[in-house]
Amino acid sequence: MTLSVDLFFSFRSPFSYLALPKTLKLVKEYDLAVSLRPVYPLAVRVPGFFKKANPQFARYVVLDSRRVAEHEGIAFRFPRPDPIVQDMTTLDVAAEQPYIHRLTRLGALAQLEGRSLAFTDAIARVLWDGSVAGWNEGDHLARAAEAAGFDLAAMDAAVSSDPDRYEQVIAENEKHHAASGHWGVPTFVFENEPFFGQDRIDLLVWRMQSKGLTKR
Repeated sequence: MTLSVDLFFSFRSPFSYLALPKTLKLVKEYDLAVSLRPVYPLAVRVPGFFKKANPQFARYVVLDSRRVAEHEGIAFRFPRPDPIVQDMTTLDVAAEQPYIHRLTRLGALAQLEGRSLAFTDAIARVLWDGSVAGWNEGDHLARAAEAAGFDLAAMDAAVSSDPDRYEQVIAENEKHHAASGHWGVPTFVFENEPFFGQDRIDLLVWRMQSKGLTKR
C-alpha cells in the first residue's frame, strides 16, 4: 500500500532546499507519495516576523544551513538575488514581492498537476546550489523547468491569466500547514502528525514504517 505524506515547503527556506535530496531518495526507495505543498515564507506570512525574532535567529540559520549542506555534501549558496525583497539592515520587507510570488504560484500550479516535487527540486537547485548568479535572469529557470518536463513560459502565462486560482491553492496549503501543529518549513505531515525540519526525516520514516511503509 502506497503511503502519502505532505511536505510544506518555502522557496526562501534553506532547510526546505536541504530536505529535497533526502525526500527524493525516500520516494525512490519506498512505496511513498510525497505531495509538496508550497507556502509563503514567514517574512510574508507573518508581517514583522524578523523584527520580533531574536537578533541571533537569522545569524544562526545562516551558520547552521551552511554546515548542514557541508555535512550532507549538498551544493549550497544563498540565492542571488534573495527570493524575498527585504532590507537586511532594517529587516523591513517590501510590499511588492515579485520573486517569491512568482515562485510560489508556479509551485502551486505544479502541485495542481501532481508534479510539484519534481518541479520544485529543479527550480530550487537553480536558486540554492550556487551554480548561477542572477537566477531570475536569462533562461536559468526555463532550462531547469524543461529538464523536469515543464514549459516555464506556459506556466507563467497560466499564472498571469488567473493568479487568484494559485493564491487560493497557497492559502489552502497554509491553512493545512497551520492545522498540522507547526508553522515552520520544511514540515512533513503524515496522518496529521507534523515532523519539522530536514533532520526529522529519519523519525518520519520510523513512524511510517510502523504504519506499513515498505521498500519498492
